Amino acid sequence: MSDRDIDVLVVGESLGLLVADRPGRLAHVGGMRLGFGGAEGNVAIGVSRLDGAAAWIGRVGGDGIGELIVRELRAEGVETHPVVDEDAATALMLKERPLPGTSRITYYRTGQAGSRLAPDDISPDVVARARILHITGISAGLGESPLAAAHAAIDHARATGALVSFDVNHRRALWSDEADARAAYRGLAARADIVFAGDDEAEMLTSETDATRQLDAIRALGAAHAIVKLGDRGATALDDEGRRTTRAAHRVDTVDTVGAGDAFVAGWLTELARGGDADARLDAAVACGAFACLGEGDWESAPTAADIAWLRRGGAEDPVSR
Repeated sequence: MSDRDIDVLVVGESLGLLVADRPGRLAHVGGMRLGFGGAEGNVAIGVSRLDGAAAWIGRVGGDGIGELIVRELRAEGVETHPVVDEDAATALMLKERPLPGTSRITYYRTGQAGSRLAPDDISPDVVARARILHITGISAGLGESPLAAAHAAIDHARATGALVSFDVNHRRALWSDEADARAAYRGLAARADIVFAGDDEAEMLTSETDATRQLDAIRALGAAHAIVKLGDRGATALDDEGRRTTRAAHRVDTVDTVGAGDAFVAGWLTELARGGDADARLDAAVACGAFACLGEGDWESAPTAADIAWLRRGGAEDPVSR
């Protein structure tokens, strides 16, 4: 076993997910499907699906949902390091579809286990095994303790030479003051080697509206790599050598965009861990993000390497496998 046998280590909250089984107002929906989600876990699964070595550190309650999360992550090949909190329940999000093609998310996470993640929950020994540490702005939005835990993870990464990746992943519902969110995000971005942001998140982070200027401003914060996700317009990046790379989006019949940004990040980080250049990293990211739109769920549609090969062939195969 090499000293760094984890390609990507994620730190952050995973939470239970209840999804209405059909469109309609929640009061009239007959059933719900139980699963789980959360940006950091989505990224870890995305890396594992691409045959990368992924690990997760997070806090869950001593309940059935916490057990489900850990079991599912392990089933997806993710090395798990859960902290089980017997004094708080695992957080939960509820997804309803009031009209076809629309969704509404309600969170039950304040005071729950994920929001109690603390600096002491971060194992320096696990961080020391990672090539890349990945965190998101969701930890900042959950409260002072998870934000301190994210910074503690960065401290350990800096001490061991791991790269630090940060995805803004702004969740408006977690913040009462956007200025506080911006300050927290800028503090994390300033300590990261790699920063991912949607174009709206990049505007919040930098006060710039043009993607080229956003990349420059993110780099000016201290990041070696800046990547701006442009949704159905693709993505653009600025690397540590000052090279700019842009990719158009793959055209797909979108079913659900939830999880696409996390799949994008997983593709980019996996390719970086393999030594891929700027073109290979952005190619992988855009392809993974597109494929994730082809099915429902937070992580269920994250692609494998075979899926990406199919997408790049244009999906031109017999739709029935025999």
